[in-house]
Amino acid sequence: MLTINQYVKASSLEEAYELNQKRSNVVLGGMLWLKMQKRNVGTAIDLSGLGLDNIEETESELRIGAMVTLRQMELHQALNDLTDGAARESVRHIVGVQFRNMATVGGSVFGRYGFSDVLTFLMAAGAEVELYKRGRLSVEEFAYLPYDNDILTYVIVPKKPMRAAYLSQRNTKTDFPVLACCAAQTEEEVRCVIGARPMKAVCLRDERGILAGGITKESAEAFGAFVSETVETGSNLRGSAQYRKIIAGVLAKRALLQIAQMDESEQEGRK
Repeated sequence: MLTINQYVKASSLEEAYELNQKRSNVVLGGMLWLKMQKRNVGTAIDLSGLGLDNIEETESELRIGAMVTLRQMELHQALNDLTDGAARESVRHIVGVQFRNMATVGGSVFGRYGFSDVLTFLMAAGAEVELYKRGRLSVEEFAYLPYDNDILTYVIVPKKPMRAAYLSQRNTKTDFPVLACCAAQTEEEVRCVIGARPMKAVCLRDERGILAGGITKESAEAFGAFVSETVETGSNLRGSAQYRKIIAGVLAKRALLQIAQMDESEQEGRK
């Protein structure tokens, strides 16, 4: 059972940060995972009055406020246009619309959960987090930092040309993923992120130059084999480590082939 002794709706980020330095205090997100914990909270810190519940678009980036819900992310046209619908695909299987109307991007990212679809997608998209004191750093780096008492304010997705595809394997439709995969192709590289391993998401790159000649059926198959061979997985009640390795390779191959299909469709449209 969760017990909250005091509630404060923060009037500034500085106030929220100062309150959060006490170990017994906690920042509220959507309260969906927090309420299931057995703990005694000194002060619950609410960020809902700080204007962090919008997705701001500039010429170079999309700034997703920490209090933006997963449903807002799912429906945001510019974010989905940029990522070929991968943003929507990464969250649409999470429980149900009512849940996604409450769960926040900040809570999902700061928690760095091993089962996180959101973290998997954002890492592949080359996103950054903005922390109140520490500033900006990549989601890939942030995911493996020790937990601290900083405040996550924004998640930033750069508006760089990319192709992206998100896939997951689930035992039942709204369950946690057995494994998740998001592949993204930019002008610089191909990133393939494997999540729900069941550890935190990890980004794999084309170290062997398998995709140097482009994404074809053969190169996608070979890269899938590389992912299966390389990725570290574990076992839990949803699947064994060996099963996850096999699924990782299959999903990586399929995601790459989806990206190749998008390119082919675009080229056909230009003719």
